[in-house]
Amino acid sequence: MQDILNDLESRRAGARLGGGERRISAQHGRGKLTARERIELLLDKDSFEEFDMFVQHRCVDFGMDKAEKIPGDGVVTGWGTVNGRTVFVFSKDFTVFGGSLSETHAQK
Repeated sequence: MQDILNDLESRRAGARLGGGERRISAQHGRGKLTARERIELLLDKDSFEEFDMFVQHRCVDFGMDKAEKIPGDGVVTGWGTVNGRTVFVFSKDFTVFGGSLSETHAQK
């Protein structure tokens, strides 16, 4: 069972990186925050629960079948609280395909 939990946490850590360290550094270099950093600033501490963290695009057009499949597909969605009140949030993740919209992205 511990192996399964370790694998899940490893997958979550990878998904939290979005498009990867290089793209996160590029966002920070432009003075911008990542999607998760923006959500963290908005919501009450430790209140965020993410939906569909592992969703990936299914596009096969324009060579996208050969493109890297990144968990989260360019948008972070979920719920949390602001001053104790429940809110639902989404934040475009520009480290993943520039935050572009795909079918699965829109469904989230």
